[in-house]
Amino acid sequence: MTFELTASPALPMTTRRTVQRALSLLEKHLREPGALFTSTAAVRDWLRLKMTGLEREVFMVLYLDNQHRLLECETLFSGTINSTEVHPREVVKAGLRHNAATAVLAHNHPSGHSEPSDADRRITERLKQALDLVDIRLLDHLVVGRMDIVSFAERGWL
Repeated sequence: MTFELTASPALPMTTRRTVQRALSLLEKHLREPGALFTSTAAVRDWLRLKMTGLEREVFMVLYLDNQHRLLECETLFSGTINSTEVHPREVVKAGLRHNAATAVLAHNHPSGHSEPSDADRRITERLKQALDLVDIRLLDHLVVGRMDIVSFAERGWL
């Protein structure tokens, strides 16, 4: 797992360094044995740092073990400014490769509007069905706007 600085290059160098240090500390914490993603708030905070400010839509999956410890985070698909094509087969393949028990889906809306589209809801249902076939439980799908993040689980859509 690697973090990329998503802050605008227009920010002062000292601010960019501070953000990069914060990302490095967060990465170190999440890689320590026992680091857990047991709440939507923890995942939200992590995704806010990782995805806010990206210029293109990306789709990532957090693969977790039975205790919701992060095994790996993969950006599986990158798209344009307003869409990304997602293939359930690739999500399942990566889950099996990481021996995941659970997964959290996440993608960003570069527009800043975090409300999920009908297409977002349809692909989430397809991914849930595909992951169920290989006993990987889908915990949530989060859509990252600017600072607002919508959780499918909190809305009762999973």
